[in-house]
Amino acid sequence: MTPSGTTSQVAPTLRLLPAYLGTSSIEEAIRTARGRRVLWLEILVNDRLDLTPWSSEPAVHAAYLTACRWYTHYRRLITFLLNRAPLPTTPGPIDSRDYRTFAEALYFVYSHP
Repeated sequence: MTPSGTTSQVAPTLRLLPAYLGTSSIEEAIRTARGRRVLWLEILVNDRLDLTPWSSEPAVHAAYLTACRWYTHYRRLITFLLNRAPLPTTPGPIDSRDYRTFAEALYFVYSHP
């Protein structure tokens, strides 16, 4: 409740971006190359994000597609560790060079609930 007695809508808490980039919003993340590279991980581990304001942003669309592909490949592991709402099944290749980053992100989010 705000002092005027109305409820305010609070933006969802980011889980990875503050620790990985020191950013507090998706807008800040998509402004940098590093932010665009890790945005898919935030989408993957955070089922409370509302990406509607950035739906026309190509970087957010690419990050969402990447998150969906990783979710498709590792659905059971992600669901077991994070108990997140499902992402759409999206077949397609994933870049196995990102596996270590993926594993570290899962470990971080699992150990910092």
